[in-house]
Amino acid sequence: DYRTGSIEVVDPRTGAVERLYERCGAHKLCGPNDIVFDGDGFWFTDLGKRRARDMDRGFVYWAKADGSEIREVIGPMTTPNGIGLSPDGKVVYFAETEGARLWAIDIAGPDGRIDPHAFPSPSGARFVAQSGGAYARFDSLKVDAAGQVLVATLFNGGISRIDPITGAIVHTPLPDRYVTNLCFGGPDLRTMYVTLSGHGKLIAIDDWPVPGLRLNNQ
Repeated sequence: DYRTGSIEVVDPRTGAVERLYERCGAHKLCGPNDIVFDGDGFWFTDLGKRRARDMDRGFVYWAKADGSEIREVIGPMTTPNGIGLSPDGKVVYFAETEGARLWAIDIAGPDGRIDPHAFPSPSGARFVAQSGGAYARFDSLKVDAAGQVLVATLFNGGISRIDPITGAIVHTPLPDRYVTNLCFGGPDLRTMYVTLSGHGKLIAIDDWPVPGLRLNNQ
């Protein structure tokens, strides 16, 4: 819940809400934004909030889904947003909104243990790619079955498909400047659902060339 700064569990049958996490040790969560499950728990970004003359620094966290453990993995950084896992579960990718950059975290073991990168990394993450040319910002992301990272792209509205090995970006434009989120569905995971926030619409793109990666919580 970005507004209250908390991670919550919603029962889809009753609508009941349980607040799972509000803090990590002495630090209150500011603006949790996106989430992905691994085999042991989940990773999430805390984007933070912007004010008239300052803004929060963001972090990436790992936590258990039963509410028993939460830990700060890397940070501080600027506006960490969308987050996803590689097909082999060994890398976490996250999008930096303001710089339109994609970063990677190399997982070293269970329960959120990582292999951090040293300077010049500003946070311990590994740089993957940055959008060039037209002005853009990155929002939420998903990983496809081929291991490519698909990022919902703002202003240069569309989907940016990023090769995490080479950093090459292929941009698919969509008719909205505020493409904010995406997910895969359908029997073969070839239907991409995309939120077009500028128009307040949810669209479905059938027969996407590469199926989505099946998630751990499916």
